[in-house]
Amino acid sequence: MKKIKLHWQILIALALSVGYGYYFSDHVSYVSWMGDIFLRALQMIIAPLIFSSIVAGVLGLGSAQNLGRMSLKTFGYYVATSLVASVVGLFVVNLIRPGVGADLGLTEEGVVLEAGAASFFDTLMNIVPTNIFQALAETDMLSIIFFAILFGFFATQVGDKYRTSLEKGFNGVFEVMMRITMFVIRFAPLGIFGIVSGIVADQAHDLVNIFGRMGLYMLTVILALLIHAVVVLPLIVRFIGKASPVRHFRAMSVPLLTAFTTSSSSATLPLAMEAVEKNSGVSKKVASFVMPIGATINMCGTALYECVSVLFIAQAYGIELSFVQQLIVVLTALLASIGAAGIPMAGLVVITIILSVLGLPLEGIGLILAVERILDMFRTSVNIWSDTCGAVAIARTEGEQLKV
Repeated sequence: MKKIKLHWQILIALALSVGYGYYFSDHVSYVSWMGDIFLRALQMIIAPLIFSSIVAGVLGLGSAQNLGRMSLKTFGYYVATSLVASVVGLFVVNLIRPGVGADLGLTEEGVVLEAGAASFFDTLMNIVPTNIFQALAETDMLSIIFFAILFGFFATQVGDKYRTSLEKGFNGVFEVMMRITMFVIRFAPLGIFGIVSGIVADQAHDLVNIFGRMGLYMLTVILALLIHAVVVLPLIVRFIGKASPVRHFRAMSVPLLTAFTTSSSSATLPLAMEAVEKNSGVSKKVASFVMPIGATINMCGTALYECVSVLFIAQAYGIELSFVQQLIVVLTALLASIGAAGIPMAGLVVITIILSVLGLPLEGIGLILAVERILDMFRTSVNIWSDTCGAVAIARTEGEQLKV
C-alpha cells in the first residue's frame, strides 16, 4: 500500500479536527494534549537549531566580505518586502474602507496586553545579551542570532586547526538537530489535529456572529495578504530567484500548513529550513543564515495586518488619518515588527504601540480581538512564505542551482 504524503496527512487531519472540534467540543481535552506536546517539541529545538545553523552558516561563508554581502542581501530583502506589504495593506484598506459603519459594540472592557512596549531603541539595546545561556533558555531570538553571528565571525579568525574543528563540530550539531526535527515532523498530523480541534471548539459556535460583525474587515486583511503572497512574492521568486513560484509553493506545503495551524513563525522554522534545503534545493550555507533571521525580523504579513488594523480602528472611530499619519503607521509597523516575538498574537502588542504613537484610542483593540486568532493563521503563513521566497532569491543571487 502506497504511503500517504505528509502534506495530505496534514490536510486530512485539518479536516477531521474541524469536525471533531465542532461536534465534540466538550471532549476536546482528549485530543488537545497532542497539540500541546507537538508545539513544545518544536519549541524545544528552536534555540539549539538556530544557534548551530547560524554559526555553521557563518563559518561556511568563510570571510568577512562574504558575511557582509549575505547580511546586506538578507536584511535588504526583509525590509523591502515588509515595506511593500505595508503599502499593499494601506492601499486595500483605503479602497475598501471596512471601518466605516463598523459595530463599535465589540469594544471590551479591561483588555490588558503585555506590551513589553519596548521602544525601537530598547529593542536594539536588548539584542546584546547579558547572559547568552539565559537568552538560549528564554529563546530570545534576536540575542541568539546576534551572538551566533558574532561567534561564527570570530571563529573564522582563529587558526585553521581550531576553525576546522569548530566547523565540523557545529555542522555535526546542526545535522543532529535536523534529524530531531525530522522526527518531530512525523507527528505533525496528530499535533495539528489537537491544535485545530481546540481552536474550533473555542470559536466555532460564535463564527456566524463574528463574520456578521467583522466580515468586511477580515476580507480586507485576507485580500491584502493574498495580493502580497500571490502577486508580489511570486514575482520575486520568478525574476530574482529565476525559479517557478508554483513548484516552490508545492515544495513548501508542509511548513505552510504548519504555520497556518500553529500561528507561530518560530515553531515552524525547523520545518521550513528542512523543506527549503531538501525540496527547493537551497544550500545549507544560505538556508542556515537567511531562515533564522527571517523568522525573527521578517514579519511582512504582520506589518500588513497592523497597517490594515490601525486604519480600520481609525475609520471605526470616525478619525481620518492624513497621508503623513499613514506614513507614520507604515514606518512604525516596519520598525516595531522587527523583533516582534514569533508567537501567536504578538501583532496585537505592535498595534498597541502604533495606536499610542498616533494618539488613537487603545480601546480600539477590542474591535479586532474577536477575529485576531483567525487572521493570525493567515498572516503567519505569509510570513513563512516570504522567508522561503527570500531564501530562494538570495540563493540564486549567490549562483546556486535550485530544484524548483
